[in-house]
Amino acid sequence: MDLNELNELDLSGFGEWPIPVKAVVILIFCIALGGLVFYLDTQDQLIRFDQEKATEAELKISFEGKQRKASNLDAYRQQLAEMQESFGAMLRQLPNKTEVASLLVDVSQTGLANGLEFELFQPNQELTKDFYAELPIDIRVTGNYHDFGRFISGLAALPRIVTVHDVQIASANKPTATDKNADKSDDKNAKLTLQATVKTYRYLDEETKK
Repeated sequence: MDLNELNELDLSGFGEWPIPVKAVVILIFCIALGGLVFYLDTQDQLIRFDQEKATEAELKISFEGKQRKASNLDAYRQQLAEMQESFGAMLRQLPNKTEVASLLVDVSQTGLANGLEFELFQPNQELTKDFYAELPIDIRVTGNYHDFGRFISGLAALPRIVTVHDVQIASANKPTATDKNADKSDDKNAKLTLQATVKTYRYLDEETKK
């Protein structure tokens, strides 16, 4: 069958068409119908399928994470109890209002006991934080490196929390010509001035917070 014969085919007489032509037409119709169905319905379903697969993977990861946490629940509870106990111990290191005065005395005596001379010991205004108050104290003392080291170690050994900030060390006296010619091995024994801010902390109970 040539092209002229194809042009002469009448659609109303489809039943009389040659079998090869009818087969080709039916095949083309099926392909077109399949493409239309894919475009209108199957494509959206495939997109949703991919989305559901991604959601399934995320849920699987979430489930595995929760399963690991559940299997370690006892260990987490024990760790939480240890943290609460440690936090309680730290809170007990914060003095209450009546103990702050004695703590200030301890700081001062620690310096004097280590050979330091106080030129300044000035408690400043107390700063209120979430559950504690911070009391900064400006100090200026004279001594040598060894004295300063023993002083800092002594503060760390106090039963209450004391921290040292903004440390500045300078020579206590202007060097003379004799001092400049002195052996450098005596530098650590030379008189120095240490200026710093020492901070102590106080726990705020519920009544104080109000």
